[in-house]
Amino acid sequence: MTVTLEKMRADIARLIDLDPDEIGNDDHLPDLGLDSLRLMRLVTAWEAEGLKLDFAVFAESATLGEWWEAVSRLQAAG
Repeated sequence: MTVTLEKMRADIARLIDLDPDEIGNDDHLPDLGLDSLRLMRLVTAWEAEGLKLDFAVFAESATLGEWWEAVSRLQAAG
């Protein structure tokens, strides 16, 4: 399964009790309430859907836009 930007946004929003429209690509996710435990839950869920990306990529970046760049590169490399 392909993980999309909008799926990522919706999954993040669900975990931090926001509407997906409230999360911009450049918003600092920890400032919106995404802590390390929730981040681990997200990465685990995305891995279960076939996304294989090092947790460190998510931990080192703090915006959805940065995550999406890494994920889209990975998916394009296939």
